[in-house]
Amino acid sequence: MTDKQKKVLYRIIATALLYAVLLVMEHIVKPAFMEQWYVTLVLFLIPYFVIGWDIMYKAVRNISHGQVFDENFLMSVATLAAFAIRDFPEAVGVMLFYRIGE
Repeated sequence: MTDKQKKVLYRIIATALLYAVLLVMEHIVKPAFMEQWYVTLVLFLIPYFVIGWDIMYKAVRNISHGQVFDENFLMSVATLAAFAIRDFPEAVGVMLFYRIGE
């Protein structure tokens, strides 16, 4: 494996662990501080940016170069739409599984 592949693998593992912990907290433990939607948003943004910051960067960069409808842009729109409808686990899951498949 190259160094770049190792870094992506470590980010996938870290995101998967954070995602699993947040899912357990949200659906099983249900701590009081997660009753506020904005707290849950901030908590799910952490693994989202760990795994998806480079996808978002590529989407913005490609838009500035005239390539609007590429896979990075579509993944960014899909996950940001999931955040907009407050389906935070879905947004992180989509980005995580996209990176695993990539």
